[in-house]
Amino acid sequence: MSINQQSYAATEKFLTRKSFIEMDALGRAASILDGGKGRVLLGPFDRIHSPWLAMQEIVIQEDDGVILLKGTIDGKPALVISIESAFQGGSMGEVSGAKIAASLELILAEHTKGRETRPVILFESGGVRLQEANLGLAVIAEIHSAIVALRNKIPVVGVIAGMVGCFGGMSLAASLCSYLIMTRQARLGMNGPEVIEQEAGIEELDSSDRSLIWSLIGGEQRVAIGQADVLVEDDADEIAAAVRRSFNNGVVSQPRSARVDEYLAKLNEYDPARAADPIALRAAWKKGD
Repeated sequence: MSINQQSYAATEKFLTRKSFIEMDALGRAASILDGGKGRVLLGPFDRIHSPWLAMQEIVIQEDDGVILLKGTIDGKPALVISIESAFQGGSMGEVSGAKIAASLELILAEHTKGRETRPVILFESGGVRLQEANLGLAVIAEIHSAIVALRNKIPVVGVIAGMVGCFGGMSLAASLCSYLIMTRQARLGMNGPEVIEQEAGIEELDSSDRSLIWSLIGGEQRVAIGQADVLVEDDADEIAAAVRRSFNNGVVSQPRSARVDEYLAKLNEYDPARAADPIALRAAWKKGD
């Protein structure tokens, strides 16, 4: 194939792709399941929403920003948990977090009875919902516990696509997943760039420097340093295929969160007084891998 033919094929693929990022939470969830079909659990008509937002004159959403879609992946029962970034930046409150934690706990309970359901979490969250503060933090801790308990039985697959990314307590949830899939547009970090700049100053991090931000916490960098597993294009079909492959890989014997000594050794080699250098960080983080 000539260079012109390769360029044409790449352009055609880009123009005809189905963007995962541009979908809403329900569309993303459906694209993961066989045939793009599933049954919504605890949807808007069940009227399960946050009791706290209206008290603060914030418009509620009847599913509290979390979609639960039951269907199949490769013919096997699956539940896709999809966070809607358009509602409160995908932040977690009491109800939205409880929907996620309870779903994972029910999957574990069903697994012990011999009924296997594949769990997928589509992350798009700024972390805890500040309006619900401690309640949000508590339920995020429940999500963490549920993922850790479940991943010993069946892979828990996470996806971060963009553009909000995944931050705060939900970044820990994503990192606890058996397999984590990211696009180049996605970002993953404990604190968002704007928060770091606000608290530490622009000298520490310029949140407007998009090239620097993505080189530090973008999907390509996270996969390169082993903090995520698969890098994919913003294509719904590619992401669905990556999810299927992840389940076929089986349970991870030693997940990232269990490799404490390894990560402590890497952190001890890094000098936080130095200016952020993504290339040097990538080389140091992969040293000895």
